[in-house]
Amino acid sequence: MHRLVLGISGASGMPLAQAVLENLATVSDLEVHLIISAGAERVLQAECGIPSAALARYAHAVHESSDMAAGPSSGSWHHDGMIICPCSMSSLASIASGAGSNLIHRAADVTLKERRPLVIVARETPLNLIHLKNMQAVTEAGAVVMPFTPAFYTRDTSLEAMMRHFTGRLLDQFRIEHHLCKRWRDDR
Repeated sequence: MHRLVLGISGASGMPLAQAVLENLATVSDLEVHLIISAGAERVLQAECGIPSAALARYAHAVHESSDMAAGPSSGSWHHDGMIICPCSMSSLASIASGAGSNLIHRAADVTLKERRPLVIVARETPLNLIHLKNMQAVTEAGAVVMPFTPAFYTRDTSLEAMMRHFTGRLLDQFRIEHHLCKRWRDDR
């Protein structure tokens, strides 16, 4: 059984966060621990018209973002890695500087210090130099910055299919087996 932490911070992109969570729930032998920031709860309502409680059914456990004593806050609590999707530039800055103020930031910090995979789905455009320097800092600390970039070689025409493929690519970062995405084939 694999265990992943999924943090949802207060950036635009809640349909992607919802799709990632729904797709993760289809993967056998995967336990998902969910953390939703207070900002994310507001954006989720604005973009999807649903409360954060609606996402709980896709997770094995939900941790309050204010609970700094929850399992993901400790290096002795075992997990296989963490995804932050979407990751606001504020959360990125907190992680890059080590000055976290909620459980998402603390769990990301612990993930990095324990040398576990951390994948950050940065959500902003255009990017300024501060954003880029923070992305560089977390990358140098061991994280992978992976913005949502659809694969066009799949010839998917629906956003749902593109988000399913992206979820598969996220799982590839953790070397977790799945059947969510099409693979590139060299037909030469």
